Amino acid sequence: MPENALAANPPDFTNVDFSKISTDRLKIMQRAGEDVVECHRVLAVTGDNIVGELIRDVETFFEWDHYPDGDVYDPVTHSQFYYHAHPQETRKPEHGHFHTFLRPDGMPKGVRPAMVDGFKMPENPDDALSHLVGISMDKYGVPIRLFTTNRWVTGEVWYDADNVRRMLDSFLIDHTRPSWAVNRWISGMISLFRPQIAALVDARDVAILAWKKKYPDRNVFDDEELEITSQVEIDIDAQIAAVNAALTERGEP
Repeated sequence: MPENALAANPPDFTNVDFSKISTDRLKIMQRAGEDVVECHRVLAVTGDNIVGELIRDVETFFEWDHYPDGDVYDPVTHSQFYYHAHPQETRKPEHGHFHTFLRPDGMPKGVRPAMVDGFKMPENPDDALSHLVGISMDKYGVPIRLFTTNRWVTGEVWYDADNVRRMLDSFLIDHTRPSWAVNRWISGMISLFRPQIAALVDARDVAILAWKKKYPDRNVFDDEELEITSQVEIDIDAQIAAVNAALTERGEP
């Protein structure tokens, strides 16, 4: 199994200082949390969950395949995601995970790829997509972890942490196919956990630099011994409670 760069001494990305987050940002997170909870609620009414909803028409679920076939893509925001699973013996208690991306046509002005080892601009410039964050799901369709990856994992074009953080507010899947609930949910998750995701992206670049220093003769971005570059366990209820508490302290509803 590829080495986890943070396995030995993982930083505590859960230690978010909500008092330092702006009120406007907290309100965005609060609304996103309401969306996330609502998506879980409406699916639970019929005994469904986020993952089950996405793959409900799949006869046989195969490890490594992308679900849905061809990914989910928003042609207006240029946001993209898919779900897939690795062999269960390597990923317990994870069932599978989402990978989220943003394509250049949806990126903020001034964002450019990093000129790192192995950089190659795709023939179609809009294929120079950036991975934002992965979302691990358990067998009940509940998110349990956020993580970032090395370049080779998704075949992305590398952007430095400053630029990836700028991309986070642009991610939105604003249509109904293949599932309005899943699209709304994953958009909400990026907003709700934005502080943790931003920290993970920063830690990703730190891990890459540390790996390059440890193995100077390798191309770190293509090194399959380095897969997960940062990760954090998450809890939706705890995150929402922390956001609400921070707003209450400021006299906000």
